[in-house]
Amino acid sequence: MSPTPDSVLNPRDKQLLANAPYTKVRPQNQYARHFVDYKTNKKPGTVIVDTPNKYLYLVQEDGKAVRYGVTVGEEALAFSGTAKVGRKAEWPGWTPTPAIHSRIPGLPAYVTPGPHNPMGARGLYLYQNGRDTLYRIHGTNQPELLGQAISSGCIRMLNEDVIDLYNRVPVGAEVVVL
Repeated sequence: MSPTPDSVLNPRDKQLLANAPYTKVRPQNQYARHFVDYKTNKKPGTVIVDTPNKYLYLVQEDGKAVRYGVTVGEEALAFSGTAKVGRKAEWPGWTPTPAIHSRIPGLPAYVTPGPHNPMGARGLYLYQNGRDTLYRIHGTNQPELLGQAISSGCIRMLNEDVIDLYNRVPVGAEVVVL
């Protein structure tokens, strides 16, 4: 699959991504976005996160999936289980939790939206039983860390990839984190 075409990026996306304060990284290896064969009993539209292999799959028809490379949570902090996309946001702000503040001293109470923000271009908020889990699938301001297990539990994606996923996945979609 080719990179997200510009037609998918709205004018705000184009402007913010063009002026991002981080080094642009476009994986050319297994972490680049691809259509792949993927056999599962999950219905099309389901998001499956393969934490050990650092992939996120969006299940398609006929045994196919869109595979994205991701950054996952450190082992002790990672989310696992089944959730639903309870909410979606474009260029979300970020309020670090008390647990994150204790792990990373000196963080601000709130980080405004934009390419400098760790949440990146889009956020898909994971809910269980109608309640926010505080875990997210979101963009990143550290694309060079793709394929690693270093986050505080969230699933990070390249901003162009999370925009692509955001456009394909509705609120209510099932998310399975292995």
